[in-house]
Amino acid sequence: MKTIFISGTAGAGKSLLTSKLYDYYTKNRAFAAILNLDPGVENMPYTCDIDVRDYVDYVSIMQKYDLGPNGALVMANDLIASKIDEIQNEVNRVNPDYLIVDTPGQIELFAYRSSGPFLVENISSEEKTNIFLFDGALITTPVNFVSIALLATSIKLRLNISTVNVLTKTDLIGTKLKDILQWTTSLSKLEDAIGKEADGETYSLTTNILRGLNFGGFAQGLIPISNVTGDGFVNLEGALSRILNLGEEIED
Repeated sequence: MKTIFISGTAGAGKSLLTSKLYDYYTKNRAFAAILNLDPGVENMPYTCDIDVRDYVDYVSIMQKYDLGPNGALVMANDLIASKIDEIQNEVNRVNPDYLIVDTPGQIELFAYRSSGPFLVENISSEEKTNIFLFDGALITTPVNFVSIALLATSIKLRLNISTVNVLTKTDLIGTKLKDILQWTTSLSKLEDAIGKEADGETYSLTTNILRGLNFGGFAQGLIPISNVTGDGFVNLEGALSRILNLGEEIED
């Protein structure tokens, strides 16, 4: 079994990409299954094979402990880690070729509390990778682009597994797509764009962060996709195969 975690900021399109990846693998005759790790989600564009809401009741936690929505989500996400054996048993029962894991909408609950990295480490799998979603609607300015790139790097450090960086909502950002793709390949063009938008402390801070991130190759291979049209999914699957299958593509 190979495991693919889907992470990104709230509204970046994690659940929709989960659904589309499931459809892509299924269409190409691979056995895929979906694990939902968000205890607070109400509606999803897919049917779960394994669902943490079967183990942790977010509403009951809120009522029992007199917590607000955020506090209940924090407790619920921490409780999920205590259910790892039950979750693993259910995964083993399904036994898919690819397990696609839809992570909580609030990325800080998954990545920055100990429960998230614990789950990533302890779900038993031959190979694991994380897809981090760069929300196209958020990174149409160079300063925002660097900010999200910094977040992506931080998430990679926290989860400690290989990462595929994906640009979503390409069908919504029009001509900005060309600019964003140039920023991912040319440090000088990105610095020039930052200079036109920011000055003083913001320019200094952003460019210093950028140079540190660029040294680590943070934006190399940013893959543009559209969950609506399906554009870019072949490139995404190829990147996943290089990590999970040593370059062997699934059948078309």
